[in-house]
Amino acid sequence: MKLLFDENLSPKLPGLISATYPDSQHVRELGLKGHTDEEIWNYAKANGFTLVSKDKDFYQRTLLYGAPPKFIWLCLGNCTRDDLLALIQRHQQDIHAFETSPESVLIMS
Repeated sequence: MKLLFDENLSPKLPGLISATYPDSQHVRELGLKGHTDEEIWNYAKANGFTLVSKDKDFYQRTLLYGAPPKFIWLCLGNCTRDDLLALIQRHQQDIHAFETSPESVLIMS
């Protein structure tokens, strides 16, 4: 599964999870920093990414348009990069199951 991390998340996350999700990227690495949600959504859709964000706007977009792309919503308040990394690692089985699931949103908290 290729994960595309939104601007509101640490740009170091893709490197920290590269053993499990080797093709994951951060929007900054792709030149999408400052782009609209629609542009990021369309990029993820066109390139086979699953979006990962703390942004409720992507959740609403997924409810409106469905998948692709699929969306992983990280429902945490203020937290550290290590907290996010631990959350992703704790839900690793859920994320892998989500890849083949008919669901379009995975909510993690």
